Amino acid sequence: MKLSLFGRLTMALLASVALGLGMTACGGGTIAYIWVIGQQYNQIAAFKVDDYTGNLTTTATSPFNTGGSTPVSILVKPGGRFVYVVNQGTGGTNLKAGTNQNVSVFAVGGDGTLTFQSTYFTQGFISQWAQFDSTGTYLYVVDQYAPPAAATPTTPQTTGAITVFAADPNTGRLTLVTNSQTKDSQGLNTFYWAVGQNPLMMKAAGSCLFTLENHSSNEEYVTPYSIGTGGQLITTTTGSIKLSSVTSATSINGNGTDIFVTDSNNGSSTNYIDGYGIGSGCALTPSNLGSQPNITGALNPYYSFIDNSGKYLYVLNQSNTNGTGGQPYSSISAFVINTASQQLVAIAGSPFTVGSGPVCGLEDTSNKYVYVSNKNDGTITGKVIDPTTGNLADLARGSTFSATGQAGCLVLSGAVS
Repeated sequence: MKLSLFGRLTMALLASVALGLGMTACGGGTIAYIWVIGQQYNQIAAFKVDDYTGNLTTTATSPFNTGGSTPVSILVKPGGRFVYVVNQGTGGTNLKAGTNQNVSVFAVGGDGTLTFQSTYFTQGFISQWAQFDSTGTYLYVVDQYAPPAAATPTTPQTTGAITVFAADPNTGRLTLVTNSQTKDSQGLNTFYWAVGQNPLMMKAAGSCLFTLENHSSNEEYVTPYSIGTGGQLITTTTGSIKLSSVTSATSINGNGTDIFVTDSNNGSSTNYIDGYGIGSGCALTPSNLGSQPNITGALNPYYSFIDNSGKYLYVLNQSNTNGTGGQPYSSISAFVINTASQQLVAIAGSPFTVGSGPVCGLEDTSNKYVYVSNKNDGTITGKVIDPTTGNLADLARGSTFSATGQAGCLVLSGAVS
């Protein structure tokens, strides 16, 4: 059948409109961008998220260089205009920063492309993790080691340090924030806050910041801070809190009311998720959720995240014995956060399979999809989330997407204009 001239013009017009809206016959337009770091090649892989299918499509000119080496943390500033990558560098010690240790800033352009802006430097050595405050105004970066005292530069510190930056909302540029509560040997305010030994990770929750630390073998601690005016960190009256039931902490996550610590229990066949309430002044309090075992067979929990509704907790396990023939595989344990029954309730069908060696996960801003980055095979796993049950299912058009070598954490921005 041949179309009339009017019909052909109408079809052409509709096709033009569809292209202008970012639509195709197979999808519903881009609803978000995802960026994932990779340590093998010091790169950032960038993807567009399809609204209709949840599929990921690599953006033009991806991947991008991280601006340093050994990237360990990535964040997107609220509003979606700037991305920050924390590079740990190589060869760092308790007396010096590693080569190419820095914080790199990127501007987000059309189609999710990243344009390098500048690099900034923390005060400590061997960077571990970073978090924005709830407003996106202040960036906190924790290093494994604080700088040595000026009077004795050859004597290393045994504790960690948090460097605070103010992030400009228009340019993304970073400015060091001084610690108004402490002074150095010359009577000047320091540019960092001391934390406990071997900080692993930290989590901003509401007006609080929590660092997870390993002070010595089998001694895990959390240090809570209140975030004050000007991004100042204020130590709570309780100070560092020893996690008496945790023997080998791997991650800390949470929301405005609860904090969760994953515990691999020194590689035991039974590992735990420990819940704590956020009390007055950011102090941690015993939680109704307490210490609860992971799903049977789910081993080596490495990371956790809470869905956007605050109802479900997802734990990424780097191995699992529930596979066919008892073969290990990676998985996601899923729980309902049931404060009424004072427990985490396993979701039917959990654990769910992912790629090899999951290290980071999140839910997209449309509350439809979950994405997990997998280090061992350099992939991203996509899932559909059921908002009424928390169940996870494979995407309709394939759930595995190639990222970059030794994939690390990932971030998502729903701002695509």
